[in-house]
Amino acid sequence: MPYSFQIGSIPCHIVSDGRQLVDGGGFFGLVPRVLWERVIRPDDKNRIPVQMRSLLVQSSAGLILVDTGQGDKLTARDRRNFGMDDSSRRLAADLGRVGFSPEDVDIVLMTHLHGDHAGGCTHWSDPADPDSEAVPSFPNARYLVQRLEMADASFPNERTRGTYFPQNWEPLRRSGQLEIVDGDQNLAAGVRTVTVPGHTDSIQAVWVEDGGHSLLFLGDTCSWAAHIDRLAWVPSFDLDPMRSIEGKRALRQQAQEKNALLVFQHDGQIVTGRLVSGSRGPVVDAEITEDAWP
Repeated sequence: MPYSFQIGSIPCHIVSDGRQLVDGGGFFGLVPRVLWERVIRPDDKNRIPVQMRSLLVQSSAGLILVDTGQGDKLTARDRRNFGMDDSSRRLAADLGRVGFSPEDVDIVLMTHLHGDHAGGCTHWSDPADPDSEAVPSFPNARYLVQRLEMADASFPNERTRGTYFPQNWEPLRRSGQLEIVDGDQNLAAGVRTVTVPGHTDSIQAVWVEDGGHSLLFLGDTCSWAAHIDRLAWVPSFDLDPMRSIEGKRALRQQAQEKNALLVFQHDGQIVTGRLVSGSRGPVVDAEITEDAWP
């Protein structure tokens, strides 16, 4: 279910494309399991529950959606591997619960183009036929993608080709809805992006700020609260670990100075929290947990 609140005068909603199961080693990298399983216990296949949250902002520039989840183009085998059920249109259903439809979205901001963030950008024109044409899921929206991210996705290497899928963005190019941007962006009054290289070369985080209040949607710059508590806990998905650490360090400092509400995109336990001082530095004080999710 969605969660709705305001940052100053700006209405925001945390919506979701559901949950998947992912190998815990992917999110905790070189950290031994004996340590990270104190944070989250894996199943018998070493998988942990991973959420696919998106941020919906009612802004001065219209309705902004940040990321789109896996979407509904996965094969039945992929869905089994990810421990996902067969329900479809999960994100669209959450949009409906807060009073909107995909047609109402004006801007889709892609933090990056990995499959679990960009898969929902498009869907099969015939849901029963995976050989049908992929079409935009948000027919009236501009889709914003960083220039370097688009280049990396278009020319993947051996490590990245398993998570970049052209059917997630090529239909947007054909429809004229894909917009390539370069660097930090001001999307609307009080809504801006910052590039924080590490996970990918130009991954974006999103700030919402108004009336002295701040929200930071971290995306994969820091997908679990444990990653900001322990900077050295770098996911194996991050292409440049040291830049990832420095990016998190900078975001952590800014978030603490602003007392920002942190939104964790993938954390299977903590949805939102704020930084407080701990014995070894800032730590996350959870505000909304998955167990208390409405």
